[in-house]
Amino acid sequence: MNLVHLRRFWLAGVVLVAVLAVLPFSFHAERHLETATRVEGSEAEVVTEALTTRFHSPFVDRVVLVAQGLPPADSEDGEQALAIIVAGLREEPGVSGVVSHLELRDPIFVGKGGLGKGGGTFVLVGLASTEGPVESLVPKLHDRANALQKQLQGRYPAVKLELTGELPLNFDIRKVSADDVQRGESLVIPATLILLLVAFGSLVAALIPLAVGQLAIATTLAIAGFLAARLHLSILVQNLATMLGLGLGIDYALLMVSRFREAISAGLDGPAASIIAARQAGRTLMISASTVAIGFLALLTVPISEIRSIGIAGFLVAGISVLLANTLVPAVMGLLGPRIDAGRLPFVPRSDAQGAERTGNRWRKWGRVIVAHPWLAIVLAGSPLLLLAWQATRLDTSLPKGDWLPAAAESVHALHDLERMDRAGIVQSLRVIVELPTDSITQTDAGWAALDRLSKRFASDPRCDRVISMTTIADGDRSFLTSITRETRRSFLSSDGRAALLEVLPATSVSLREQVNWVRELRKTGAEALTGVPGATLRIGGIPALNADYESIIDQRFLSVMELVVGGTLIALLAGFRSLFAAVKAILLNLVSVAASFGALVLVFQDGHGSRFLGVPVGTGSVFPLVPIVAFAIVFGLSMDYEVFLVARVLEARRAGLIETEAIPEGLARTAGLITSAAAIMIVVFAAFTFGNFLVVKMIGFTLAVAVLIDATLVRIVIGPALLRIAGDWNWWPGGLATSGKAPAMASEADDD
Repeated sequence: MNLVHLRRFWLAGVVLVAVLAVLPFSFHAERHLETATRVEGSEAEVVTEALTTRFHSPFVDRVVLVAQGLPPADSEDGEQALAIIVAGLREEPGVSGVVSHLELRDPIFVGKGGLGKGGGTFVLVGLASTEGPVESLVPKLHDRANALQKQLQGRYPAVKLELTGELPLNFDIRKVSADDVQRGESLVIPATLILLLVAFGSLVAALIPLAVGQLAIATTLAIAGFLAARLHLSILVQNLATMLGLGLGIDYALLMVSRFREAISAGLDGPAASIIAARQAGRTLMISASTVAIGFLALLTVPISEIRSIGIAGFLVAGISVLLANTLVPAVMGLLGPRIDAGRLPFVPRSDAQGAERTGNRWRKWGRVIVAHPWLAIVLAGSPLLLLAWQATRLDTSLPKGDWLPAAAESVHALHDLERMDRAGIVQSLRVIVELPTDSITQTDAGWAALDRLSKRFASDPRCDRVISMTTIADGDRSFLTSITRETRRSFLSSDGRAALLEVLPATSVSLREQVNWVRELRKTGAEALTGVPGATLRIGGIPALNADYESIIDQRFLSVMELVVGGTLIALLAGFRSLFAAVKAILLNLVSVAASFGALVLVFQDGHGSRFLGVPVGTGSVFPLVPIVAFAIVFGLSMDYEVFLVARVLEARRAGLIETEAIPEGLARTAGLITSAAAIMIVVFAAFTFGNFLVVKMIGFTLAVAVLIDATLVRIVIGPALLRIAGDWNWWPGGLATSGKAPAMASEADDD
């Protein structure tokens, strides 16, 4: 046994050295994570690629500089001020193009006040980064805008220059995300420490799971930072790594510490107790982590950068958490021995063998009540659960209505200024590329007429504010093309002359959801009907098109993700329990838990019942498309932990000779305390993130917290044991009760108390 302990000690040392080696890189991981959403192979991405390779457009990536407090853009003073701004922007490294009222005498560059009335203006700035993501240019452009504002303030005291557009908005979301992580940790860590102190009654025992959670987060972020150099990883990695690292890391370490203290209470020394804990609790942890990992691996099949990033983050967190719990934690506990109870708190109930027995007796009595009245328990607990699950049938996964962007961000202020100028469409424009089969758009009358016809058709739509294309810039006169700058020509015409870009600006009154529906309508209509040219093709990009592609991909992949998660989990449970009923029952109960949590999401966020307490004044009308698919994958794995703990102990009791009516209360006595402690920590962790400013993270945190609450109370403590009682020996068919040979790993002592 000493040799085994020595080997485990050296393995733990290797793991510790590896973790400490990558730890410093976790502090810089945020810089490598992206806020832009990428939908691989989508039509919006094809448009972006075409603008880069076929058009060589300087405005593939762009920002909008909103200028307030200057003279009208068409006045002499206004043009002088604009000239200073444009010249300063052109000097900034990474700026690939600048367009303002100076370069393009178009009323679009003048705000609602109109020409000569000082309605504000904007400057379109193209960006091209040769080093790192284009987002890295945004802070430098902020500095340049601030410098230009100070330069102009002497003459125009009210001048205000602010950046907006997709890139600045994403940049500000990154800052909000980082702030939410810090705020969440500041709320979670003290609350979690209190719960651990209540669970263990000693400071040393409580600090070990907390330390594992922190190490799991830091290691995950460090590895994610390395992976981001080759993969497109979303900023959501930061939120999910923190949320799940604290939840899973603490949960797994909690299980290991509990089993170790049980062995110490039985009279074993530190090394022997750590070996027992690693062998018995460690097996359960491996199965539990596997069910969690299955859900995250399923997310990798969705070709959306945000969802794949969450899958990678979750898989890393689960793997690192179980690695630390199975190596580092037993080594530390082996060194501590009985000193793990150091720092005992006098006001906390004892959690030694006597205290655990008293707690177990209370749960044993509860189990006997459930066993005596299983149908009544199912009706009382299942009725409200099914009613809540029924609300999930109203789940709407289109983009939420209202202004859910971070209100304090400069980019959001600038966007609202554009809205007041009635020019917000420049940020949310449809970037339409039309390609003719044979005619050159600028060199043949037929090609020019087709583009002009399409531009006018878009402009006649009441949802359209403006159309900017080669024909609108030239005012319909093809001879005017000779005076158009090379920069403008590259922006709106491909190098071979057969494809053209139309910037279709939606009216400010058109919501994001209406813009998405417009994109779908145009794609369904098709290029031939819109242009009147057989063989013509039309592709739509821009933010509305990206949102449409995003929603479509999730609709297409949600069912396959569910099938992968359910199928993979079913196989894992069948292998562990060797029982068809136990595995199928666990799957069905998990589906009910997920549906009920979705129902709560509908009532609170979509309908707005109580949402104001979470910082959302009114109902959002829908939920972000990624929330259900991500929540399903996460919840299914997390909920399975508690099923593993409970059913494994009931099965162990049956194999020891107890009948079903005795084994179920015994299983509850051994695991219910652990389930409630672990669930309480999970709920605190997830709930803390519902009070941030990032709405999508609010929704995910809320859904996970509700799912764990439902699963750890009504499902695992009431409905699950009642179903076990009703099924009787069928629970373990065909081979669960077999005791010959080696018992399944899952059925070994699964740890709790």
